[in-house]
Formats: sequence, C-alpha cells, structure tokens
Amino acid sequence: MKYARLGVNIDHVATLRQQRGEYYPEVMRAAEVSLATGAHQITIHLREDRRHIQDHDVPTVHDMCRKMGRPLNLEMGASDEMVKIAIKQKPEWVCLVPEKREERTTEGGLDVIDQKNYERVKKACEDIKALSPDTKISLFVEADEVTLKRCLSIKADAVEIHTGDYAKDFLNKKDVTSHLVRYREGATIMKREGWGYHAGHGLTFESLVPLLEEKQFEEYNIGHWIIAESVFIGLGHVIKEMLTLINKYPLEG
Repeated sequence: MKYARLGVNIDHVATLRQQRGEYYPEVMRAAEVSLATGAHQITIHLREDRRHIQDHDVPTVHDMCRKMGRPLNLEMGASDEMVKIAIKQKPEWVCLVPEKREERTTEGGLDVIDQKNYERVKKACEDIKALSPDTKISLFVEADEVTLKRCLSIKADAVEIHTGDYAKDFLNKKDVTSHLVRYREGATIMKREGWGYHAGHGLTFESLVPLLEEKQFEEYNIGHWIIAESVFIGLGHVIKEMLTLINKYPLEG
C-alpha cells in the first residue's frame, strides 16, 4: 500500500531562534526529532533575507538527514547565489519558490508565464542539473493549466502546488470545491508526463483531510501549523498524529 509522504518544514524553529539571536532552539534538533518520529523528509527555506534559516543550518540539517537516511528538500529562490549554494550542498531535492522581501511568507507560486521569469527559472534548473545531477527539482506553482503546461518545458521533476488560497478558504469555511477541481485537473496534466505532484502552504490537520480524500498529491510539505501546534503538545506528538491521519488514506495505483 502506498501513502503520501510528509515533509516537515522546520523554518519556524529558526524564526524563534532568530528572535533572540541565541543558539536555541536548535534547528538540527528539530530535524532529528521530526525524522525519528517518522517524517519522510525535512524542508527548509533559505531566504535571500535570511529571516529564519541561516547558511550554517543547511549543511548541519543535511548531515542529520543523511544520518537518518532521509532527503533534504531545500526551498530557495531562483537566484545565482542560491543556485551556487544548492550546487555546493547537493540536497536530494530543491524546490524553487518566488520571493519578495516585504512578504510575511511565500505568497503564490512562481510566475513562469512571464518570459523573463521563465528564463530565470529554466536556467536555474539547468545549472543545478548540470553540476548536481542527482538533485531533483520541484517548482512551486499555482494549479493553473497554462502554468503547469509551461512547467513541462523546464528541466525539473515535480511541481509543488501552492495551497495557500485553498487553506485560507477552508479556514474561513468557504466552499473549496473549485480548488479541489483545479488540483484534480492539475494532477492529470502532470502525472501523465511522469512528474511528481506535491502540495504545500498553509495546511493544517483539518484542511489536509479533503486533499487526502482526493488522493492526488504524493507529498505534502507542512511547517507553520506543525511548529505552532508543537508548542502545546510537542513536535514528535504532532508529527505522529499527522502521519496517522495520512496513513488512513492510501494512494491509488
């Protein structure tokens, strides 16, 4: 039986650390606890402004992932600086995301329709693949037909669908049917070409359920809710609960 994978994003452990400029809470320890509890991978986002994850976190977290036999998913902008870091570190996965300095968190998916942005993303993927051929790449995008078909012309392995708008509508008790339909249609486009189909952003224990029922996504990357909930019941316990939920919904095929 095949089940969806859970990637635990530990950025906001670093957010708490950076608030005081201390060495604690340790990001590497969060990775260790998450993986020991059963998380399938660790996700960290090294932002241009270094607001949470720092450069030194990348190799230390990656070392922990290697020790535990699990992949590191490095989220990053498609800049020359970040491409060089990815090539040097050679994570198992890179997820290219858009970045704006003024945003609170990543807002929306990559714009691959704009030709300039498309060329920048395309070049970043080609450079990473050329010098770190074992690194797989996902593109963080909206579940839009034109966008997804455009992604297929880029040298990558998967898309991660931005679920932020869905998550907000779910939280506000709005009808999410249109989101689910678009995710279903997106899965058809990407899977028939052999691409991975992942999801992430804004998801909680409750909003994850309709997506699991759809059985379209093979991987979920969840961070803010997990870290927030762990304040009350502990990181390991939250991850166990989420994995138990995921394992109630085997994927088809």
